[in-house]
Amino acid sequence: MSRMADSTLNPEVLENLRLELRRGSLIIAVLAQLGSEQYGYTLRKSLEEHGITIDEGTLYPLLRRLETQGLLASEWREHEKRNKRFYRLSPAGEEVLELLLEDWEALSASLQSILQRPASAPTAQKKAAPHAANQESK
Repeated sequence: MSRMADSTLNPEVLENLRLELRRGSLIIAVLAQLGSEQYGYTLRKSLEEHGITIDEGTLYPLLRRLETQGLLASEWREHEKRNKRFYRLSPAGEEVLELLLEDWEALSASLQSILQRPASAPTAQKKAAPHAANQESK
């Protein structure tokens, strides 16, 4: 994401689009990481090790929502002399993760197909349009 955006693009619009793109991806990442039990801090660090940064203000509400939806189970336990809440996928969470991954893979394949196809006619028409307009005015 280090590419510079066109200077005419409102940076706020781009940031909102990036957030929308990321939101659904975070759910899949969190569910996938919780195939093995973790508490919030270790989950955050393991996601970060895979290039996905998530702040606590986003992670903990997401964990509570996923638990409310029945996709996660949690329990409080003492760990390193402190009480910590450990999360793991519930059976329903395992099923949902599998279905979401199927959807993700199908969507990803479709996007790859779109992005890898040769230049389309509309792009060629855009380049030809000024010339065509000049021809029509003659």
